[in-house]
Order: sequence, then structure tokens, then C-alpha cells
Amino acid sequence: MSANLPEVLDAWRMVAARRSFEGRLPLASMGRLRDSLLDAEGEVAYVVEFGTDSLQVPYVELQIDAALPLECQRSLQRYLEPVRIVQRLGLIRDEEDEAGLPPGYEPLLMAEHGELRPAELIEDELILAVPVVPVDPDSDAVQNDWPADEEEVKQANPFAALAALKEKKN
Repeated sequence: MSANLPEVLDAWRMVAARRSFEGRLPLASMGRLRDSLLDAEGEVAYVVEFGTDSLQVPYVELQIDAALPLECQRSLQRYLEPVRIVQRLGLIRDEEDEAGLPPGYEPLLMAEHGELRPAELIEDELILAVPVVPVDPDSDAVQNDWPADEEEVKQANPFAALAALKEKKN
């Protein structure tokens, strides 16, 4: 295990050596992810492991733990979204190889030279983990704070106008 994550590495050599890297990355170092966060305080714990499975499929497995600072869209308050990701990426040389990946593998198309930027892989997985509409599970629903009055409920009913016309006829 290595605490230092190289900026660029040769994925094919890492697979052959069955290398593993473990450490922490600051959220502030992830420029693309930062745009989705309320602030960049905190760190991401990671394990990046290379190897081959029983079918001799080369892979890189990412284990990521983070608490992403987001703004709750109910309360507009900062909260920490817990993220725990375990993702196995099957390393393929061309798109046709994707069909041969076992279930549970996501394809990662690699060039022949095998250049891989592991910090970018970690950032990609975190970007995918950010909810479209962040909501703190501990926040109260808006309806509890501002319940609709009776008139609003009547107006929201699309058949209320028909019912009113029917009452006028009778």
C-alpha cells in the first residue's frame, strides 16, 4: 500500500504488479467537483486497487468515502452528504471488449499506453454521486411549515370548476 497517489500512472503495469494506493485527497483539489459543492472543506478517503479477477479481466477498484458539503434545497442550509462508493472498472482496450465484462463492472476504455489519472477517476465518481436536488434527510418538508389553505386546495383541483358549474345548474 502506498499513501501517495501518483498524478499519472501506467494502468497495465499497475495491474500486472497488483498495486494498491490508499490515502486522502482534499476536496479543494477537485476543480470540476467544487462547482457542485457549497464549499471545498473536507477530504476524500480512497483506496485504488489494481488487479485481475478469476476470469483474467483487468480492473481498477475504487473505494471512496467522503462527506460532501451541499446546500439543502428545502432549508437552504449547509449539510454533509455522506458518500460511500465501491466501484470496479473493467479495463478494456476497445469498445467491443465491453460486452465481455462480467456483471457489476463498469467499462473504462484505456489507450494502449495505459495512461491513467487516478485522482480524476475518484473525482468522476464523486461528481456522479452528487444528488441532482440535494436535500438534507434531517430537514422538515416544506408542507409542514406552510400548509396550503382551503382555497388553494380547491383551486388546485382541476375538476373544482366543473363541480361548481354542476352545483349552479341544480
